[in-house]
Amino acid sequence: MNYQIRKAKISDLDQLLNLIVELAVYEKEPDAVEITVDDLKASGFGTAPDFVCFVADMDTQIIGIALTYTRFSTWKGRVLHLEDLIVSKSMRGKGIGSALLDKVVMHAAALGVKRVCWEVLDWNASAIEFYKAKGADVKRDWNVVHLDQNGIKKYISKLQP
Repeated sequence: MNYQIRKAKISDLDQLLNLIVELAVYEKEPDAVEITVDDLKASGFGTAPDFVCFVADMDTQIIGIALTYTRFSTWKGRVLHLEDLIVSKSMRGKGIGSALLDKVVMHAAALGVKRVCWEVLDWNASAIEFYKAKGADVKRDWNVVHLDQNGIKKYISKLQP
């Protein structure tokens, strides 16, 4: 099987969005994806991109992605966040996820960050085992905290006199 790992291009965005939707379905949230191709283009391909995305490309078919961005840790300094590592269901188990993660880690080293971090659902045993096998420390004592758009509005409304 011949595929290459490379940075995403604007022409990849339709397929990239399809993989994002595929992940949402897998994670039992099929209606949660709000982002559009235009959003991805504006956020990832302007003069100051919000993210860097690597793709696994097999004959112009995008079969996997790894979307990353930098953030700042008060304890460590600059870190790289892996937002999503997605391999199309039909292509899992063929080394594509490993190749994408390898690229992310090499990218992190080139950036000189202190850490690479990401989340994994507690019920996704195969992903947890994959990450552990790669040497990742899966922290079971941390909870992910989100304040969604409605939560932000409610929060702010309570600040108003």
